[in-house]
Amino acid sequence: MRIALAADHAGYQLKDELVHWLREQGHDAIDLGTTGPESVDYPEYGRKLATAIASGEAERGIAVCGSGIGISIAVNREPRCRCARVDDPLSAQLAREHNDANAIALGARLIGSDMAKACVAAFIDTDFAGGRHQRRIDQLSQILQDSD
Repeated sequence: MRIALAADHAGYQLKDELVHWLREQGHDAIDLGTTGPESVDYPEYGRKLATAIASGEAERGIAVCGSGIGISIAVNREPRCRCARVDDPLSAQLAREHNDANAIALGARLIGSDMAKACVAAFIDTDFAGGRHQRRIDQLSQILQDSD
């Protein structure tokens, strides 16, 4: 699977670890930065991730900042992205299964490396259930169309 990852300065270390781990798992991990502790703005990296998903460059995305909140909001500014901030494998699984999330956000200051990997594994391994959930996903798209 082609998975894009992006992080701000608070999340780059966890992002780097996830990039390496995903590649070991056989995935095509696209590292969109940042690459160091110098202060950067999470909206810029959220936008990079959203663009990669919306353009089809990546099938899924992983966003990381200090809390996971700010970067998830930035990713969700792109109408074709559904980014869920997750803390555990069950929330990652449900984000895919019920909400057809194509991105997740992690809080590097709130989650350990092993838990982050468990979240990513659940996110990657879970399919969208469709059925009754599809109607709700369609409504999300309709909200965007109605606002135009």
